[in-house]
Amino acid sequence: MEHMAFRQDAYRTAPRDISLAARLLPACVFYSHVIGIVAKGSRKAKRGGYGTKEWCSSSLATLRALEQVGVRIEIEGLDNFRSLDGPCVFIGNHMSALETFVLPILIAPIKDATFVVKQSLVDYPVFKHIMRARNPVTVGRQNARDDLKAVLEGGTERLKAGLSIVIFPQTTRTRVFEPEQFNSIGIKLAKRASVPVVPIALLTDAWGNGRWLKDFGRIDPARTVHFAFGKPLLVSERGAAEHRQIIDFITGKLKEWEGR
Repeated sequence: MEHMAFRQDAYRTAPRDISLAARLLPACVFYSHVIGIVAKGSRKAKRGGYGTKEWCSSSLATLRALEQVGVRIEIEGLDNFRSLDGPCVFIGNHMSALETFVLPILIAPIKDATFVVKQSLVDYPVFKHIMRARNPVTVGRQNARDDLKAVLEGGTERLKAGLSIVIFPQTTRTRVFEPEQFNSIGIKLAKRASVPVVPIALLTDAWGNGRWLKDFGRIDPARTVHFAFGKPLLVSERGAAEHRQIIDFITGKLKEWEGR
């Protein structure tokens, strides 16, 4: 699996020729690839053959499909968690479906991981077999106390078993980052499990949220996709300072990228 990792600290999509079909109809070309990727992964998951290697292959295929329609991808800070011993909690903002598809190939070849996801995704016909194969922590998003208990108990269990956790502490995906909607559940989990947190800032609106089907929005190759991993933080006391550092990291990166 190591051969699939992005081995450098940073990555940037190389210039490439884009087909006429992809230039004219990027969403159609891209989603035709994604449907095939998901269908193939789902078949493997049904047979019990969808492990971390297969998950990374699906993720890499999605990243390449984005590049094939002209979306540029820039990644930085992979070395910030490459040298960490043991699992960690990745905490990032949530903008679109893109990060759920692409983050596995960035993280899992270095640290085996899973996500905190809505229960509806585990029950969703298209994705349920793949999601269940990845042993996610599920939340209902109906009762905040129940969700906190599920994350603390389920997340700690997985972290103790060596599995890192990716969590988006927002109620929903949103193009605009609102710090007041960014809760500290990931900090609480890291504190309880005595593991570091790694901030993730992302700008992924090249894959838009759809009006009718949220996962199938506009694909805009004019927008560059950005991922940045921050330096690990050890949670002290109640974690307020670390929570503020994560928010500052995300807002700072978004301002930097949007100002280019």
